[in-house]
Amino acid sequence: MFEIFVTGRVPWMTALTIILLALLMAAWKAPAWVKEIGLIGLVAGILGFLLGFYVAARDIALAGEISQSIVWAALRVALITPIYGFLIYLVSLIIRIIQKPRI
Repeated sequence: MFEIFVTGRVPWMTALTIILLALLMAAWKAPAWVKEIGLIGLVAGILGFLLGFYVAARDIALAGEISQSIVWAALRVALITPIYGFLIYLVSLIIRIIQKPRI
């Protein structure tokens, strides 16, 4: 798990983990904010992907001719942050479902 954290670029993964912790705290202290914090996690994950994809594309362009395995490895690394962001959003939706009053 730590390997994925480091591979997904520590600053982005740290920011997403802080968002996840804020989500869990909001579930207890401010339930009305759960969905919004989940959306922040989703957007941060997508932004991390876009920046990671940009860096990968820049590096590939600078390197010139490279193998496809390197390109796919770069895309795999870029996809770590949006997956984490989607999981944070999923957790926020599950918390909202659990907290919703039954009619």
